[in-house]
Amino acid sequence: GLPQTRPFRVAMVGIALLLVVFVPRRTLRPPRAMRQARLLVQGAQSWPGPILFSHLDETLHVDWNTKQQIWRLPEIKQAIHFDVQGVLGTIAVLKNNLAILMKRSNWTQSQNVAPIVKLYLKTPLEMGDPNVLICFADRFSPPVLKITWLKNGQLVSQGVEETAYFPSVDNTFRKFSYLPLVPEDGDIYTCQVEHWGLDQPLQETWTAKAPTLLPETLENMVCALGLAVAILGIITGPIIFIKARRMRSDNRGRGAL
Repeated sequence: GLPQTRPFRVAMVGIALLLVVFVPRRTLRPPRAMRQARLLVQGAQSWPGPILFSHLDETLHVDWNTKQQIWRLPEIKQAIHFDVQGVLGTIAVLKNNLAILMKRSNWTQSQNVAPIVKLYLKTPLEMGDPNVLICFADRFSPPVLKITWLKNGQLVSQGVEETAYFPSVDNTFRKFSYLPLVPEDGDIYTCQVEHWGLDQPLQETWTAKAPTLLPETLENMVCALGLAVAILGIITGPIIFIKARRMRSDNRGRGAL
């Protein structure tokens, strides 16, 4: 589970947005500009947090343990290159600055903001076909979150993947978790989210339910009714048209008299 929020004190979430040194001096951000964000949480337990970078709409992160860059789309790394060690050196400076800011704020506890959770399929439901169930946690702070998957009440971990914490413009965070599945009628999937802003785990449930099909007899009746209406329209249409023309001719004749 998550570390206990009492007496755990979250001093500050530090976000540093930097631009890579090779960005030209222009008012508009050039194609090769890159943003860097470092997420830090200081508390009773050490938690380094992710190092995030973004190039246009694509995001990468640096694995803190292996010190390696991991691109969301590997093709992007062919166009953009940067020194991971240099980035880690910058992070050391940011951590020192964060410690100074924490001291100046008298280690004021930050506010816990509970997440909003949504659960949905990646593609339209087809029973028996592989799919991916997506659990989206949004607008929470600080970036410490635990997502657990359940199938029919049983813990599921095989194949589960998660993204890093993505910062939002309002200083909250968002995160995705992906569960591959082969939906069968009646299966119940639950995404359980734990966060310091919640008094108890938040659960969102999705039930695999086959689309309701019309019985064959009712389906035949609907088809027959539609055919009958079409035939009636074909027959009555010309009759109404002829009567309308006759009425128009009679009205013209009376007007001449």
